[in-house]
Amino acid sequence: MADGKNQSLFKDKPVKVLLAKPGIDGHDRGMFVLARAFRDAGMDVLYAGLLPTPEEVVDTAVNEDVDVIALSLLNGAHMVVFKKVADLMKKRGITDIAVVGGGTIPDSDKPKLEKIGVSGNYGPGTRLSIIIDHVRERAAEARKKKMGSE
Repeated sequence: MADGKNQSLFKDKPVKVLLAKPGIDGHDRGMFVLARAFRDAGMDVLYAGLLPTPEEVVDTAVNEDVDVIALSLLNGAHMVVFKKVADLMKKRGITDIAVVGGGTIPDSDKPKLEKIGVSGNYGPGTRLSIIIDHVRERAAEARKKKMGSE
């Protein structure tokens, strides 16, 4: 995030990200790696715990005023569960919280997820700096919407 305009959006408060594994997926080691990387990058990190429903994820994101929801699934249910989160946000008119995804997502599904508003969709082995930069960019977009400048 070399853009000076984006930098000023985070001057007063750090990026706030909610990590969530909605759906039946107990593989949370990667979430802890991400949580630490985000924290070390200066972000405020919330973890929704294992198995929150999509409704709980959206409710928590709204109640905690996060900039980004970071979803992860390794069980192949991303097209159903990530879509459910995106649909709930759309239904509730929430446009100022970004949604990013990750996990074991086939390349053929990534454009479909992007189309519904879930970006990133990084897999195991992706450099943490790439994920962090993406989350910061999406957070900057979300904050611009919160501020009414977009």
